[in-house]
Amino acid sequence: MQSNTQFRNKDVSAEPKSDPVTEINRKIAWRLLPLLFVCYIVSYLDRINISVAKLQMIGDLHFNNTIYAFGASVFFWGYVLFEVPSNLLLSRLGARVWIARIMITWGLFSAAVAFIEPIAGFFALSSATVFFIVRCLLGACEAGFFPGVILYLSYWYAPRGQSRVLSGFLLALPVATIVGAPLSGWVLESMNGVMKFSGWQWMFVIEGLPAVALGLVVLAFLPDRPGNVRWLTSDEKIRVVEERANRQAERNHRFSHALKDVRVWILCLIYVLYGTGFYGLAFWLPTIIQSAGVKNTFHVGLFTAVPWAVSAVYMVWHAAHARKSMERRWHTALPILFSGFGLIMSAYTSDNLVLSMLFMSIALSGLMGVMTVFWTLPAGFLSGTAAAAGIAIISSIGSLSGILGSFVSSVALDLTGTMRSGTYILGACVLLSGLVALAAPRSLYRLAGAAGPQESRITT
Repeated sequence: MQSNTQFRNKDVSAEPKSDPVTEINRKIAWRLLPLLFVCYIVSYLDRINISVAKLQMIGDLHFNNTIYAFGASVFFWGYVLFEVPSNLLLSRLGARVWIARIMITWGLFSAAVAFIEPIAGFFALSSATVFFIVRCLLGACEAGFFPGVILYLSYWYAPRGQSRVLSGFLLALPVATIVGAPLSGWVLESMNGVMKFSGWQWMFVIEGLPAVALGLVVLAFLPDRPGNVRWLTSDEKIRVVEERANRQAERNHRFSHALKDVRVWILCLIYVLYGTGFYGLAFWLPTIIQSAGVKNTFHVGLFTAVPWAVSAVYMVWHAAHARKSMERRWHTALPILFSGFGLIMSAYTSDNLVLSMLFMSIALSGLMGVMTVFWTLPAGFLSGTAAAAGIAIISSIGSLSGILGSFVSSVALDLTGTMRSGTYILGACVLLSGLVALAAPRSLYRLAGAAGPQESRITT
């Protein structure tokens, strides 16, 4: 009896206490993530709503598929050019002011797409020219938002803790499409002709102006750094700042380190290749579904949402499994390889809508799942200015995939009259990305503090 009592007493005393770092991270997440999540939903919706608008606007504006593809991709020209300067300015001026600026200006230019014809008439330009200019300016305005948020979160979380936070933040991508695609389809269908505006014009206004309002909310409420918030105690602030200082001590933090580190350029290559498949699918998925026989734009939006809903579930599981296993190479490479397989099979089964949707769901699940691990990798070997530059370099060069993905599908459609051949090419690009990820050096995947000094720096 005595031994049982002693055992019970020992068991109670040995009961683990809540990890203070976990509690701090949870508090930070509840304060930051809801606002950033909503902002990213609006950001991604404004980026890809052109794919739904295409179903109606190319007829109204007398555009062909080539003009649409160029307009969809020219967004990334401005994005690529201004990504690195934008992230460096964010690190200097602070996240609150700079993210607010990004959102307000991109919201205005997103809404401006609705007024292409009046703007073209005022400046005596063609509608296509104004379409290209506005899309390019939209990309320039939005440049820096996503890598800026990744950098911003690195001020608050260790690389290992970022996986959970990123999975929550990146859920905004599928949520934006799950909600946005049917909403956009409904607006196109039900508001067409209201006040003499086409449905696609209402769509751009309705989905663009919320970014302006959210920009003002960010300006009012988003804190710049852990040190200047009231909802962390002094001890909690010290712990967050000390952890960040310890992480910076073991990583490269100068701008030149980001340019010289071969791991940054490997990540660029991986991102360009799998991003080509991602954006090719994102920009053309409604068209693929419509070509399969679904004509009602609202129904197209509903079908478009299905693969994204599946990907949202997988994304959460993948991030949790990667975090639990503390393994990152296979959690990066395998989802990409499965995505390539899914894309190729979706093209092969394109005559069967159900099977094609199944394989597109597999493809999107892998592409979305890998993001929760991929964007934690730079923080494992870069910090400070190097992190700002490195993340922006990866994001900006990777954004070239938006140009490639859009044009691959467009050219294949023009040459063959079907989306199938273009999707085969997109799948091949994604498979190649997975092979690069699999062959990447071990130090690319190390967790901060988990590698010896021999893995801490690999430069050209």
